[in-house]
Amino acid sequence: MKYNSIEQILKNNQAWAAKKVAEDHTYFQELATGQKPPYLYIGCSDSRLALTRFTGTEPGELFVHRNIANQVSLTDINFLAILEYAVVHLEVKHIIVGGHYGCGGIKAALEGKAIGLVDNWVNPIREIYLQKQDEIDALPTQEERWNRLAELNVQMQVKNLYQTSVMRQALQQQQAPEVHGWVVDIRTGLIKDLQVSTKKWQLRSLSLAAF
Repeated sequence: MKYNSIEQILKNNQAWAAKKVAEDHTYFQELATGQKPPYLYIGCSDSRLALTRFTGTEPGELFVHRNIANQVSLTDINFLAILEYAVVHLEVKHIIVGGHYGCGGIKAALEGKAIGLVDNWVNPIREIYLQKQDEIDALPTQEERWNRLAELNVQMQVKNLYQTSVMRQALQQQQAPEVHGWVVDIRTGLIKDLQVSTKKWQLRSLSLAAF
């Protein structure tokens, strides 16, 4: 694959900015006034996931947090601060947990080949595999096993969202965003909605918030 040089990236930026101004001379003036995005996207850091292109969104629509294998870590202060800011201050209407097929973090967790800090980070995914080992191992190909674990990981991260005090408080105040679980298929560019049912997690979170 051919990559752009730094110089070409800067030229691309100038061309893009000029195109936007030609289409709407107030575009950047309006963009600079502030942000009120309707979506918080929690996704993987994979460089192939160009979110605005995959979703057809514009700057200002997606508030984004990305890490290896789209983890909702209950001990990650960076993530928790972003979640709080998105829910409490930006008042996002939707939270999307977005995984993808062909994820390196998923492969590392399933095969146990990660080392160093990456190994520590993907260990929760390995736990998901161990819980669902019979189901995953029964699949005929390694690719199908990776893909299924990617889906199960998204479902678990959606569940983890409801373990946070931010979401429990938002639910108690009846101001919680709607949560979605997606997987991107890089081979086709299409997004698969996992239709994750969060009702039981919402009810559990509300019961915990009562204490």
